[in-house]
Amino acid sequence: MHQSLICSQTEQSYDINRLQNLSETGKPLLAIYDLDAIRDRFTPECVRNRPIRSMWKFWEVLPVESPDEAVSLGEGCTPLIPCRARGSFAAFSNLFVKDEAFNPTGSFKARGMSAAITRAVALGAKVIALPSAGNAAGAATYYAAQAGIECYLFMPEDTPPANIIESVVGGAHVYLVNGLISDCGKLVKQGCERFGWFDLSTLKEPFRIEGKKTMGYELAFDLADVNGTNDLKLPDVIFYPTGGGTGLIGMWKAFNEMERLGWIGKERPRMVVVQAEGCSPVVKAFNEGVDHAEMFPNAHTVASGLRVPAAVGDFLMLNVLRESNGTAVSVSDEELLSGARELATEQGVYACPEGGAVWKACQQLADEGWLSPAERIVLFNTGAGLKYNHLLPVGELPILDHTNADCLDLLDQ
Repeated sequence: MHQSLICSQTEQSYDINRLQNLSETGKPLLAIYDLDAIRDRFTPECVRNRPIRSMWKFWEVLPVESPDEAVSLGEGCTPLIPCRARGSFAAFSNLFVKDEAFNPTGSFKARGMSAAITRAVALGAKVIALPSAGNAAGAATYYAAQAGIECYLFMPEDTPPANIIESVVGGAHVYLVNGLISDCGKLVKQGCERFGWFDLSTLKEPFRIEGKKTMGYELAFDLADVNGTNDLKLPDVIFYPTGGGTGLIGMWKAFNEMERLGWIGKERPRMVVVQAEGCSPVVKAFNEGVDHAEMFPNAHTVASGLRVPAAVGDFLMLNVLRESNGTAVSVSDEELLSGARELATEQGVYACPEGGAVWKACQQLADEGWLSPAERIVLFNTGAGLKYNHLLPVGELPILDHTNADCLDLLDQ
């Protein structure tokens, strides 16, 4: 298990045996493990031979003493789907989709919530609270239910209906807010101070990032399987849809841990942040060469997971982009919805709008020559398209007001 918590900015240590939120400087805390102590027994072969069918197969670098302690619904172990070289994908020969829609509650948020709630419950938390514009709400609801604790959610009133419904059905206390996720975050902070809830907001506690980092561990095994070898491999390029950025930061942490464990060398993927044009604070900061992303004004996009106008981990994301020789790209709502449709019709992947965004960003960078279509590229689809059915233009569907027989007659015309 982790040996310490440190501030991501100052590296000051914090007590690992009590509930923690941000450091004294207002920055995220990171879990540090004694990797040298487990290096001989925590090996790729060991992981492969485990019967555990969840992210907890990596339990030595997660917040437990044994996998039996985990609050788990079977999260992780999502498929890496090879894209067929057809249609708009024709130029790409090594393109893959890591499809996080296969997680419990239908998104990658299950990973972070499993780890965070596991540790929070172990340290005595009885009530959690967080802001969410979508999938984090559903994940928090169901992992809290599994753990037997209460969950308070503050969500923008235009959050996708599927996310609101799943949270209500799961027994969470749901409050809809006339504002953005940043406004919801202020209410969570006030509620935690007034009622003693534990704040489980993105990067405001140390362990959601630990669950998300398992995407990085899995990728290395996924690509080894693709190559038919036991040697762990990382992609050349990773495209990641970025709101709060926990997954991006977590995967980079995983790669560094794997190197220290002796699993991989110094090679790293080029990391690409993808945001919506209507809410792209990290893209703006990266292009301006600064270390902090200012609050993005009038944030708007149909991709609710990307509608995060300010992120507490902004400097960590920017560090990852620069250390990896990566970049940051924004796409329009029209483009990301088109991308989701192309993934559906040409690859059979019903992606969320955020998944559509990374595909269109990949095309854009290929057209610009920033990457070669022959490189080993992984796109992250972070959630199920089914949760965004409200965006489907129903008026365009071929619905006919005829009897079945009439419909078949029309096909002959």
